Amino acid sequence: MSIDLSGKTALITGASRGIGEAAARIMAGYGANVVLAARSTRDTARIAAEIGDKALAVTCDVAQYVDVENAVNQALESFGSLDILVNNAGVIDPIARLEDSDPEAWDQVVDINFKGVYHGLRSAIPVMKRQGGGVIINISSGAASSALEGWSHYCATKAAVLSLTRCAHAECAADNIRVVGLSPGTVATDMQRAIKTSGVNPISQLDWSMHISPDWVGETIAWLTTDAARPYDGGDFSLKTEEGRRAVGLIA
Repeated sequence: MSIDLSGKTALITGASRGIGEAAARIMAGYGANVVLAARSTRDTARIAAEIGDKALAVTCDVAQYVDVENAVNQALESFGSLDILVNNAGVIDPIARLEDSDPEAWDQVVDINFKGVYHGLRSAIPVMKRQGGGVIINISSGAASSALEGWSHYCATKAAVLSLTRCAHAECAADNIRVVGLSPGTVATDMQRAIKTSGVNPISQLDWSMHISPDWVGETIAWLTTDAARPYDGGDFSLKTEEGRRAVGLIA
């Protein structure tokens, strides 16, 4: 399948590693300008330099609305448009049962995983509406519809993100703004290392070979920007199924 993102600009949160880094590199390979947003530019500056002139690293804490708004403005100033937003930033630490959880740490997960996505939507939608359209991809999880020991913060925030995806789709579809979620399954990233170390619930027992490559998720993010993915707007596209992987072209 041919994907051409030439002339498009994508803002990717949580772009310093894992899925975010893979998405930035792959989308740039398809011709997009990419804005790599993360709380520190220590890693994103290096990644952007490796990608070249089509990449920009910006400091952005998604828990702070002003930071996300600034990242959107920097995308506009540097490349002239914002065509794609990937709400990828997310955390799962600290993993703990409810009775053992730290309220401040639990709140921080809500600020990043849930409010961070809202901040992205709130910043990008007016811009995309003025431009005549755009695509917003919210990284979701099977946890959005599951109850897992030690993951109350993660399950609850991902469920909330799925609801945001549905609401944004209902509000924005008429303005040619596509909003879609992506549930990738388990991915070989640092998050899975933290899950493994916790030893809590069956996910922590999975062998590393069971996790897919971040590059698969990056390819899927690029594919979700195409018209072929429109049937999944307003919901979560699952990369855990053979059907989903075949649609993206990851398997024959």
